[in-house]
Amino acid sequence: MKNLKVFSVIVVIAFFTIACKQAETNFVVDSPDTDITIEFALAASGRPYYVVKYKSKTVIDTSYMSFDFKDIPSLKDNFKVITSTTGTVDETWPMPWGEQLEVRNNYNELTVNLEEQSESKRLLNVHFKVYNDGIGFRYEFPEQPNLKEVLITDENTQFNLTGDHKVWWIPGDWDIYEHVYNDTKFSEIDAISKQNHPNLSATYIPENAVNTPVTMKTDDGLYLSFHEADLTNYAGMTLKVDNENLNMVSELVGSERLGGKAKLTVPFDTPWRTIQIAEKAGGLIESKLILNLNDSNEIGDVGYFTPMKYVGIWWEMHIGKSTWDLEGSQDMNTFTTGKVGTSRHGANTENAKKYIDFASQNGIKGLLVEGWNTGWDKWINNEREGIFDFMTPYPDYDFDEVRDYAKEKGVEIIMHHETSAAPLTYEKQMDVAYDFMKQNGINSVKTGYVGKIIPQGEYHHGQWMVNHYHKVLVETAKKKIAVNAHEPIKATGKRRTYPNAIAREGLRGQEFNAWASDGGNPPSHLPTVAFTRMLSGPIDYTPGVFNIKFDEYKKDNQVNTTLAHQLALYVVIYSPIQMACDLPDHYMIDGKIHPAFQFITDVGVDWQQTKVLNGEVGDFVTIARHEKETGNWFVGGITDENDRTVSLGFDFLDEGKTYEAIIYKDAPDAHWNDNPEAYEIEKLELKKDSTLDIKLAPGGGFAMSIFQK
Repeated sequence: MKNLKVFSVIVVIAFFTIACKQAETNFVVDSPDTDITIEFALAASGRPYYVVKYKSKTVIDTSYMSFDFKDIPSLKDNFKVITSTTGTVDETWPMPWGEQLEVRNNYNELTVNLEEQSESKRLLNVHFKVYNDGIGFRYEFPEQPNLKEVLITDENTQFNLTGDHKVWWIPGDWDIYEHVYNDTKFSEIDAISKQNHPNLSATYIPENAVNTPVTMKTDDGLYLSFHEADLTNYAGMTLKVDNENLNMVSELVGSERLGGKAKLTVPFDTPWRTIQIAEKAGGLIESKLILNLNDSNEIGDVGYFTPMKYVGIWWEMHIGKSTWDLEGSQDMNTFTTGKVGTSRHGANTENAKKYIDFASQNGIKGLLVEGWNTGWDKWINNEREGIFDFMTPYPDYDFDEVRDYAKEKGVEIIMHHETSAAPLTYEKQMDVAYDFMKQNGINSVKTGYVGKIIPQGEYHHGQWMVNHYHKVLVETAKKKIAVNAHEPIKATGKRRTYPNAIAREGLRGQEFNAWASDGGNPPSHLPTVAFTRMLSGPIDYTPGVFNIKFDEYKKDNQVNTTLAHQLALYVVIYSPIQMACDLPDHYMIDGKIHPAFQFITDVGVDWQQTKVLNGEVGDFVTIARHEKETGNWFVGGITDENDRTVSLGFDFLDEGKTYEAIIYKDAPDAHWNDNPEAYEIEKLELKKDSTLDIKLAPGGGFAMSIFQK
């Protein structure tokens, strides 16, 4: 993809402004297909509330809205409606890269303009958008004479559930999303007891709250996912749980320096509060609600970024083969290392060229090198402010030689900026560091924020850091650089507005399998992630481990999936950049490339359409994706710790055409723990009316390439 494609856009907009009578306090707006309804009204006290229905059945019962501020009265009661506005939008916008070529943005909307019946007559607008796949609403504080600046201490947005739903959740941690998902009834959510996590360097969970996206299933089989969209100049939202009353209320991430949650100058808009609704679990994945609630592309062409697969000097540090620093002294609290003075530095010139050779020979376009720049040895001594300059390599890493060798071999270098959670230092260095990248032909960067945020009193997910992450996107966009953020703020669809935001971590990633003391990610982890974290945006999960046990490095850790499951992740877990994370040696057998690696070579990363074929949250999922450039199809399916047989149809293929399929699947005796590397490769012909049953081992999966004959 070199240039942003231009699509014809059809927009149908109808607005009707209604001057409401004072007694008129009830409003209704439906989705375009009329399945979803929002009712908005004022209680007798003048307090605003809303109700959500799906096919006439209440999904969110009476839920109130209010704000608490520092030093001024709350906005809560005594409102009256001044005016209301309704409208309809139906447009189509192009994705420069993504899960599909274009996105339809079709919704009905309602904005209710409220005035507080007090001496100050403060104003508040509530803006609803209702789609066929869910709803979004936000608060708009218009310019007004008696409200200029506010420090929000609480935003009290309620989500009043109608049953004790099944919930897949992680704690409402203010610093880290890297938790294993829990699967409980809503009434059983207990986030506080999970607070002292043994594998996290920074974690803070002050309330019995959950982070978003949080996904639920009702007794009627309806799927709901709660999240937010367009998080800009505001604090990230967790959801505080009332187990007894089956209610959630927004709990914003705070700032000890501010003494509140978010400081804002009027006028301003909050992020959208979102609820995705689907009758099938796969409908949540196919939804584009979060993206649609963001503004359109502000930065123009992003042809400098090419969706790609990449390798990297990374996994070898996690399994203990090498270290980030030259001195071999860091332990990073969780990583296996050598003795002081025993160098096993991974980022040396010879090793980098080895990875470049492997990438070039196997159709891999990118190389990430971590530990190339000086400063890693200082980090272990608790020095974090100003230890990296992002331009000075260790003496055993010849930056120019590696750069030139990569260019000769057709491999693009991916820069690595570990900020050590010292954002102020990073902001001072951005301009020169990004110029250095561009001078050396480097167009993308992986950023990291490991540790507690400096300055003290700020958190990864608070307003101050939200603004920092946004600043990184703005500044890199100016330099035509793409960003893959680790230890990030949650994805909220801003990749539509800033398509240089290509991916982020924001979950418990592959590295936990290498060193976590709790046994790593369970087989159910990614079948859950697909229906939770992945709903917010692309994930840099770093799949592709072939040496599942890696006993020669660590006997107490392993990847808790089969090899076929690892292959399937290139389709199931979406990202426009996908890592083949294992060591090059682990992709070789007797001096030849591993037969299963062919799938990694073949599989696409940029798609013209995506279809979820089947799945249940936490159990299994099968996804088919249609590659943008070649027209080839790729299918991936994964399961939890249970074996199962999935039945597939292929009605997404073209009528009258015959395709060749190559299936990489679990061997009959495969098992995530007992026999994880056992696999089979099968070839067969497929047509539109073909059907196929595939057996998945415990913790297993399958990957399929489909080529037109």
